[in-house]
Amino acid sequence: MRILLHICCGPCALYPLAALRAEGLEVTGLFYNHNIHPYQEYQRRRDAALQMAELERLELIMQDQYQLEEFLANVAAEPEKRCGYCYASRLDAVARTARENGCDAFTSSLFYSRYQNHDLMRAKAEEAAVHHNVPFLYRDYRPGWQEGIRRSKDLGLYRQQYCGCIYSEKERYHPRGQR
Repeated sequence: MRILLHICCGPCALYPLAALRAEGLEVTGLFYNHNIHPYQEYQRRRDAALQMAELERLELIMQDQYQLEEFLANVAAEPEKRCGYCYASRLDAVARTARENGCDAFTSSLFYSRYQNHDLMRAKAEEAAVHHNVPFLYRDYRPGWQEGIRRSKDLGLYRQQYCGCIYSEKERYHPRGQR
């Protein structure tokens, strides 16, 4: 069975990739993350995904598109709802790419994060699966959180400090009392 794994970043993909391979699945990666800000951060994450793919001998499809304006146009009016758009747009791209590339199903390294809304992500992935007529393979990769961190450090991969968008960057670095 061939799975398309959406990769939000190199470190977060390590554990899901290992888990899928342990199940005997053939995995191809997809890097598509139009939400990341600023551009230098986008480049670091893209490069870390490429480095991880090379180290792990993972075929990686790159949708190397920095679409900040599109992302902001869809979230600026209601930034508190940004995660729903962010999940939906990326998971829709993964489902479409899985169908176009003859994959049997798709999943995402987003399901590795302890900080993401798994119920909302799962709902958006299931909608994308129906829309593109390709199954969504749900796996909760959070139990491998510490293992993924350890492996990413051992491999020397760039590890980001916030989710990716300009809003999460503000939440990470702006003093809490001044929000």
